Amino acid sequence: MALVVDITKALSDFTLRVSFTVESSHEVVALLGASGCGKSMTLKCIAGIERPDCGRIVLGDRVLFDSERRIDLPPQRRRVGYLFQSYALFPTMTVLENAACGAVGASKGERLARARRELAAMRLTGLEGRRPSSLSGGQQQRCAMARILASDPELLLLDEPFSALDEYLRWQLELELADTLKGFAGGAVYVSHNRDEVFRLCDTVCTITRGRSEPKATVKEFFSRPRSLCAALISGCKNVSRARQVGPDAFACEEWGVTLRTSLPCDGPVTHVGLRAHYLDVAPAGERTQAPAGEGAQVPAGEANCVSCAVDRVIESTFSTIVMLRTPAGGLLRHELDKDRWRSLGRPANVLVLVRPEHVMPLSEVVPDA
Repeated sequence: MALVVDITKALSDFTLRVSFTVESSHEVVALLGASGCGKSMTLKCIAGIERPDCGRIVLGDRVLFDSERRIDLPPQRRRVGYLFQSYALFPTMTVLENAACGAVGASKGERLARARRELAAMRLTGLEGRRPSSLSGGQQQRCAMARILASDPELLLLDEPFSALDEYLRWQLELELADTLKGFAGGAVYVSHNRDEVFRLCDTVCTITRGRSEPKATVKEFFSRPRSLCAALISGCKNVSRARQVGPDAFACEEWGVTLRTSLPCDGPVTHVGLRAHYLDVAPAGERTQAPAGEGAQVPAGEANCVSCAVDRVIESTFSTIVMLRTPAGGLLRHELDKDRWRSLGRPANVLVLVRPEHVMPLSEVVPDA
């Protein structure tokens, strides 16, 4: 069931302009962006809780909203399931009654039958008479999901579904949600600040920057080749420098005082360069070395970008070592590597940093056009 969203809504400090599609029945699209950029507002507009100023929202062959044609279906007619951050369960109702609320328009018998079916699927059988306050956080989420599925929705909207849970419970529920999404016949729009969740659960990503959506990208494209500065930062890039182009594939990086070559395409005006902390390689200064080329292959160091750095500090993380490197211009590069790998280098005071051209990401401060 395809979803087409193309809306504009004026907010207190910016205007939200969002355009994206959910193209296939099982596609899960992630909406990513800084806090307050309009992600949750977009979900509310799709669900019918908020009204856009103009634009269209179409789900399959049904128009949910069209400002020109003055169409604005109420939430109960949109067949959209919305999982709120707080789950929004009714505190005075039982688990069964909460789940049955989702089956709007059905007879009482059908509502109860759907509720019991979805509660069983969510492993809540035996808890039908309990109140939400007596449930664990995970049980509350599963109850909210049962209520949504009882409504027989054509689309799921998931607004940071794991934000209120501890790490262990998040992982357990993520596995359950993955199974739910796999078995769901429609598409989904997923809002999260957790990059790992997005990587594991979603198919495509739409970044929202300053209220404006970027062109949708596959999850692989989003992490390997972000096009904008915002997308790079949201995707977890730890090293960013303002840059100016000095050749067809070369950029002078102001914060680092070096010129780096890239083999990636440069779309639009490039204002920054990004380097992922795990994609750097280091060797003690003065050594001739090789840079990894992926899948275990190697290329001569002369084919990689080389930067001489001083070790500023070493930070031991839980399962890796973080090395902060001082560049020729005084800026810092963050490098994350295996603990054994750092020990094997002998903890040098100065290193040569090697960066392959395909790992140098040219970025634009302006959101690229679709």
